[in-house]
Amino acid sequence: MIITIDGPAGTGKSSVAQLVAQRLGFDFLDTGAMYRAIGLEALRRQASLEDRRELTFVAQHLRIEFDWEKRPPAVKLNGEVVTHLLRSGEATRAASYVAVVPAIRELLVRQQQQIGRERPNLVTEGRDQGTVVFPKAEFKYYLDARPEERARRRTAQLRARGEIVDPAEILNQILARDQRDREREVGPLAIPRDARIIDTTALSQSDVVERIVAEVKRRG
Repeated sequence: MIITIDGPAGTGKSSVAQLVAQRLGFDFLDTGAMYRAIGLEALRRQASLEDRRELTFVAQHLRIEFDWEKRPPAVKLNGEVVTHLLRSGEATRAASYVAVVPAIRELLVRQQQQIGRERPNLVTEGRDQGTVVFPKAEFKYYLDARPEERARRRTAQLRARGEIVDPAEILNQILARDQRDREREVGPLAIPRDARIIDTTALSQSDVVERIVAEVKRRG
C-alpha cells in the first residue's frame, strides 16, 4: 500500500508522514530530502543556482541513498550521511531552485517510483506524489495551512536549531516558493483529483496523524 501526502511548504507534511509511517509500520520516503541533497551538493560545488544546466549536471553526478534500517531513514549523499544538514535554511533555499528544473524532477521521479517498487508499503510526501509519482496510490492526502501559520512554524523550526531568522523574510520565501511550485513546468504543486484535503492551520500534528491513521485502518 502506498500513501501519498502532498502540500505546500510548512504544512507539516514530513513530520506527519513520518509519524503515520511509524504507526502503520510502513517505510517513510521524504522526497524533499532528495531535492535538498542536490541543493546541498550544488552549494558545496559552488554551482550557480540560476543555471539549470549546471544544476542538472550536479544532479546527474551524485548518488542519493536511504538507509532503510533507520527510523526515519537516514539520507546518504555520495555515501555520506547528511540527514542533519538537509533542513538548514541554505539547503532548503537551494532546493527551491533545484525543484523547478524539469530534468532533475524527471530524474527523481524515476528514482522515487523505483523506491515504491522496492518498498511496497510506503508513506511518501512531497509536492507531486499523488499527481505524478504515484497517481494510483491507495490513499492520497493534501495538507494545507494559511501562509502566515506556515511561516510561523518554519521560523520556530529554524530558531530551535539555533538559526537567526526574520519571520517576515520567511513568509516572503514561502510565498515565493508557493508561486514557483505552482508555476513550474514539470510536476507543479496541485491537489490530486482524488485526495482528501486537510487544513492543518488550527490542527495539532497529532490530530492530523490520528485522522489519517484512523481512515487508513478503517478503509484499508
